[in-house]
Amino acid sequence: MINVIKVGGAVVEDPSSLDILLDAFVKVEGPKALVHGGGRSATKLAEQLGIESRMVGGRRITDADTLRIVTMVYAGLVNKNIVAQLQCLGCNALGLTGADLNLIRAHRRPITPEGIDFGFVGDVDAADGSRLLDLMSAGIIPVIAPLTHDGAGSLLNTNADTIAQTVASAIANSAVNTPVTLTYCFELPGVMGDPSDDSTLIPRLNEPMFRRLVADGTIAGGMIPKLENAFRALRSGIQKVRITNIRNLEGGTEITECSLE
Repeated sequence: MINVIKVGGAVVEDPSSLDILLDAFVKVEGPKALVHGGGRSATKLAEQLGIESRMVGGRRITDADTLRIVTMVYAGLVNKNIVAQLQCLGCNALGLTGADLNLIRAHRRPITPEGIDFGFVGDVDAADGSRLLDLMSAGIIPVIAPLTHDGAGSLLNTNADTIAQTVASAIANSAVNTPVTLTYCFELPGVMGDPSDDSTLIPRLNEPMFRRLVADGTIAGGMIPKLENAFRALRSGIQKVRITNIRNLEGGTEITECSLE
């Protein structure tokens, strides 16, 4: 089993939460990779430097100044902090972006029909799962920041959930007879009927259920693209997808293509 675990910015930016996550992560057996966010830290640094952060539908508008900020934060501060802590825990980790080893190639997102220009935001074209498998086979844990490149010298800011799905799918396509599990780990126990009530955890979720819960407003905001990536991952050959929190990597909500009705 190969595990790809994506951890959100709310976890990596809180030292106690990150400690809990990394303690659980190192106990996961077998080859594994960690994908992380860091948007809150990027927003905070931008504010300190007097650079306005603009969001549309939960997506960051990334102009040239903002690209410098997210590169410093994602590939620098957040990534290397995680790598250093994993080394402390006895794990030989390597911090990477999509540009390193040509891991993840993307193109700049076109202007939307509504006229929204997201700037230096990347939509993924391809990822090299074989390179990641080579690293993991050598006992190295890839720690991947949410930056890609366009092959023409430009870095691109790319959604971390999408990076995780892309990486897991690329590994699944390159691995021979080895199942791949993708886990989205954030601050809530899983997909919730009511985020303020832990008893409303949805233990299993298929795509028809997801569409109904979006339509009635139960699932909204950033959970929608997270789940869209989860279903895309299942369709691309990943054996299991889970959404959970740092205290229960084996629990939370299992995402399934199977009918539950």
